[in-house]
Amino acid sequence: MNAARAAMLALLMGWTLPAFADVAVPPLTGRVVDLTGTLSSDDIATQSQRLKDLQTRKGSQVAVLIVPTTQPETIEQYSIRVAEAWKIGRKKIDDGALLVIAKDDHKLRIEVGYGLEGALTDVTSRRIIDEVIAPRFKSGDFAGGIAAGLTRIIGVIDGEPLPAPAPEASHGGDFDNWIGFFNPLNPFFIFGAFAVGGILRHTLGRLIGSVATGGVIGGLAWYLLGSTVLAVLIGGGISVLTFFVDVLTAANQNYQRSSARGGGWSGGSSSGGGWSSGGSSSSSSDSGFSGGGGSFGGGGASGSW
Repeated sequence: MNAARAAMLALLMGWTLPAFADVAVPPLTGRVVDLTGTLSSDDIATQSQRLKDLQTRKGSQVAVLIVPTTQPETIEQYSIRVAEAWKIGRKKIDDGALLVIAKDDHKLRIEVGYGLEGALTDVTSRRIIDEVIAPRFKSGDFAGGIAAGLTRIIGVIDGEPLPAPAPEASHGGDFDNWIGFFNPLNPFFIFGAFAVGGILRHTLGRLIGSVATGGVIGGLAWYLLGSTVLAVLIGGGISVLTFFVDVLTAANQNYQRSSARGGGWSGGSSSGGGWSSGGSSSSSSDSGFSGGGGSFGGGGASGSW
């Protein structure tokens, strides 16, 4: 009998405990994460761009999360878990802010990082919720409420003296993308290098043309990567490679001509597209967004509509 009761209790707990499990923190896939389908793709793109511009201008990070519910947790408990997981804001500056909306609960919260607590105070955050966001939410205008709330949050952050954003690492574009372009296995790079090399060697001769080809490719690498060391290595490698390829090509042609004159055999040359470029997937400008390591201590305010 006791065994039967224990089995029944275990079965009931297996059914009921998941219903009381904490809501999982979603991955940070962008500055605006909507798990409810409330916002259109245009709304998300517009607000994401505004927040991206803020980060470029001031260095601060602001993110928006819309979930159906935070139950069984309060929105305060859930928001701080999200803030700690996402780490919005710069490390040691802690200039991040997070707007969390629990749509089915009719609750929302502005979570504020340590570095913004002097400007985006609890009182200011509460006024933004009560005066700007909540009235629009009550009328069903979620996109308008979020946009207006972000306008106020951005305005407060713009007025706060914060350390300037760190400069970009290179002046010619994204380093990782361009270093991938100069990969010697990249067919586009191989084709471009040999096309340039063929023209210069035909014009200037084998030795000078090979050196000139390395100079051109090295100069391009320096401009795009912003690294003199990498430019010298790439340019030097291309000079040596094009010179020896030209020597081997000439030797092969001489051999074929000699064989043809001897009447032993004549071999046809084959040329084919032995490579193909891989497809590239396009992504939104916000897909690479990640938290900067900011910390939160529970500052901010909550509200309802």
